[in-house]
Amino acid sequence: MMPSLFNSSTLPVLEQVVNFSQARHGVLAGNIANLDTPGYKTRDLSPELFQQNLKQAIERSHSPSPGSQVGSAGMGDEQSYDSFAEVKDSLKSILRHDETDVSLEHQISEISKNHAQHNLAVNLMSAQFRLLRAAISERGI
Repeated sequence: MMPSLFNSSTLPVLEQVVNFSQARHGVLAGNIANLDTPGYKTRDLSPELFQQNLKQAIERSHSPSPGSQVGSAGMGDEQSYDSFAEVKDSLKSILRHDETDVSLEHQISEISKNHAQHNLAVNLMSAQFRLLRAAISERGI
């Protein structure tokens, strides 16, 4: 009963958004940590590809096939974001004298956007849990 209660709401989608944004934050922080590493190429997880895959998982969850859901079974393990990983094309970035292409300003901008997406998903999850708690407490268990 409880797994179906949580899987029938937006919680699995929000969980995937939180997991992805956490994984992406680690990649972006790694770029900043390697700012002065000679030859280091900027890495990132593609938000566009993630959103596209999430949309497909949501559409599959609405199909009449039994057992389809968006949670970790629908999107894969939370550690499987390697498929969204990419090394940025150096031709689009400015290479420094040490052959690195990390732009501190760009990385901070991306971290800021990622942080906003993470906070939005966490706040929506909190609201979902508050609604659930209110529904349970009103029932007078």
